Amino acid sequence: MSSAIASTRFSVLDRSRTREGRTDAEALRDTVALARELETLGYHRVWVSEHHGVPGVAGSAPTVLAAAVAGATRTIRVGTGGVMLPNHQPLVVAEQFGVLESLFPGRIDMGLGRSVGFTGGVRKALGRDKGDAEDFEAQLGELLGWFRGTSPTGVHARPAEGLSVPSFVLAMGEGAAVAARAGLPMVIGDLRNREKMQRGIDHYRAHFRPSAWASEPYVVVSGTVAVAATPEEARRLLVPEAWSMAYSRTHGTFPPLPPAERVEALTMTAKERGFYESGLAGHIAGTEEQVADELETVLKETGAQEVLVTTSTYDRSALLDSYRRLARLW
Repeated sequence: MSSAIASTRFSVLDRSRTREGRTDAEALRDTVALARELETLGYHRVWVSEHHGVPGVAGSAPTVLAAAVAGATRTIRVGTGGVMLPNHQPLVVAEQFGVLESLFPGRIDMGLGRSVGFTGGVRKALGRDKGDAEDFEAQLGELLGWFRGTSPTGVHARPAEGLSVPSFVLAMGEGAAVAARAGLPMVIGDLRNREKMQRGIDHYRAHFRPSAWASEPYVVVSGTVAVAATPEEARRLLVPEAWSMAYSRTHGTFPPLPPAERVEALTMTAKERGFYESGLAGHIAGTEEQVADELETVLKETGAQEVLVTTSTYDRSALLDSYRRLARLW
């Protein structure tokens, strides 16, 4: 076992991806079941995500799903990766996490992102527009203020006020700068663009301001990690998600995950093939030894304290086997 891997925390973000032939309800239950398995394997935390109106993703209400996950587990940390703050009023987010922390003390994380609804129709339904993402930093400050009781309105966020819920910024775009100014831990990806990721990490560390939430920088790198008995099997784990991404780029909808063998039998257009091959490239995938070597390189380059694995695939048993193999590395 490498020293870098042994000293690093490993966690999982599960996006409750739907699979062909299975329902949204089954996808949500799959997330809860996976969390139980991850807990037994010793993963540090499990996070859930927020997506609205996406056919291939069932996870639309992350704090609700986080409550179900926390209720089904005992020790693993549970949180969001993340709540998209521009979609919500900060007071409501503070109240939701206050409830979670009160019910599951010492186990809840508040991961926050700045994205708004994926399409114009979704944004309209949410009562938001693209410009709301520009208010993320102010919304973040307001949200943290509700926990500290510093709101100037005279209103108190109950039961959030006075509670300490670890908060993380999902560092997409300007997120690294926001995380640094707020003095919060940062989650940055993806592992396929190491140069861009490293620039974000360097900026974050150089401009980090210690705060009541964190005294020093804390970096979580995120991305797909697939581990199997052979490189070919590991690559097949990537196939369903790569095709779903390629299909969304060429057809405008994000479909449920298909079986790898069906994707491999498809006759793709040149455009589809280009997006598909791009979706397969750059991830950390291979045997345990190969993945350990690549993770060692990433951790030494970035100095990250934690890896957040975001792998999605059709075959749930193969996915769980990948997480088991990854856990053996540390």
